[in-house]
Amino acid sequence: MDVLAEALRVSGARGALGVVLKAGGTWGLWLDSSPAAALHVVARGTMWLHLPGEKPLEARAGDAVLLSPDTAHGIAGGSSTTMSPCDRRATDRALTDGSALHLGSTPAQTEVLVLRYEQDPEVSTPVLTSLTRPMHVTSRENTQLRKTVELLTEELAQPQIGTTAAVNSIVDLLLIQFVRVWLARHPDKQPGSWLEAMRDPVVRDALACVHARPEHPWTTESLAAATAVSRTTLSRHFRSALGQTPGAYVTQWRMDLASVRLRDTDEPVESISGGVGYASPHAFSRAFRRARGMPPGEYRSGLRKRSQAGDHRQDPSAGAPRAGA
Repeated sequence: MDVLAEALRVSGARGALGVVLKAGGTWGLWLDSSPAAALHVVARGTMWLHLPGEKPLEARAGDAVLLSPDTAHGIAGGSSTTMSPCDRRATDRALTDGSALHLGSTPAQTEVLVLRYEQDPEVSTPVLTSLTRPMHVTSRENTQLRKTVELLTEELAQPQIGTTAAVNSIVDLLLIQFVRVWLARHPDKQPGSWLEAMRDPVVRDALACVHARPEHPWTTESLAAATAVSRTTLSRHFRSALGQTPGAYVTQWRMDLASVRLRDTDEPVESISGGVGYASPHAFSRAFRRARGMPPGEYRSGLRKRSQAGDHRQDPSAGAPRAGA
């Protein structure tokens, strides 16, 4: 079981949107904080990332920068450029028809893919939030990055049938590349970080068991036996890597799976409860209410109503560049 692949299958990008930014001369754009992560991919030229109170970061052609949700920042053509507001109408038009968003003067020397990356909001497994700091990946660190950038550039430049699904898949591929670089850099341990678990063989093996068979009646003892360690060792590693017990993670993952199935399928609650490891619908409903604050049926109907009404995740301009600093 590839734990990262399974986590992304369940919690991967939904409705990832992006624009192609073409800029020349002096240009700068401030992006307010958004509940979605921001992903900037430099296809040509040079871009400078500006964060409040920090030294600007230079990103060159083939590089990519990922910022965790709720990170206000600016992108510009220089290290000391004043940020300017964005033309909202032009941004909306670019998001809709694939036209480029132009800044500064012509001809353009820099081309940047500006994307909003939102993981499935019904899933609580914190893959993205593990990246607490902006992460800059160069094409030198990951040789596949430039090819992925080219593929994404082509897809955004000519939107067609299936573009949303294609962009979602490409963005998930970019995230995998970010994770590989994150792991290769061996940062200091971050308790509570989901990515930290990928570096711990004890926790990683246990997660592989849980993700492969979520319906199995896992306990700390049975997980320890499956990974050939003691119960105490398994619990200690889980707390160090994830900041929670093995049992808490099992429940969290089961609730994530159940939430997605309640939203995306018409399966009866009885079927879902067994599929995620509960012996009875009553036990499942009780656990689900504790995790999500309401019973499964009410949760499903609420999601359906919001989907029919159309929420902010369907708004092309949500999380896009906005005016104001």
